[in-house]
Amino acid sequence: QVQLVESGGGLVQVGGSLRLSCAASGRTFSTYTMGWFRQAPGKEREFVATISGAGGTTYYGDSVKGRFTISRDNAKNTMYLQMNSLKPEDTAVYYCAARTSYFSSASKDRYDYWGQGTQVTVST
Repeated sequence: QVQLVESGGGLVQVGGSLRLSCAASGRTFSTYTMGWFRQAPGKEREFVATISGAGGTTYYGDSVKGRFTISRDNAKNTMYLQMNSLKPEDTAVYYCAARTSYFSSASKDRYDYWGQGTQVTVST
């Protein structure tokens, strides 16, 4: 089992940047495919990005492609989400998730562990 804790959220102006972190417990972090999802009020939880266990394969949702970068440091048991050129529509609670599979997935139903979320608010 793995426990996930997000940090780095906050209030930022349009066009600004934030870096989210997801710290994981346990000694097998590198075996998990990791992902970021987000959920705005009244909306479904949306796929943002995913990264393979070794970090060599990444996929992004269409709405963040070219602006967000997912990465991980397995030595630190931590995953990151660098968010640039932020827009008001990026406002949401951001969740990190872990999947006990080598295969990437954009489906929230295929992830086994979730963090508590961190709020990102982009103001105009």
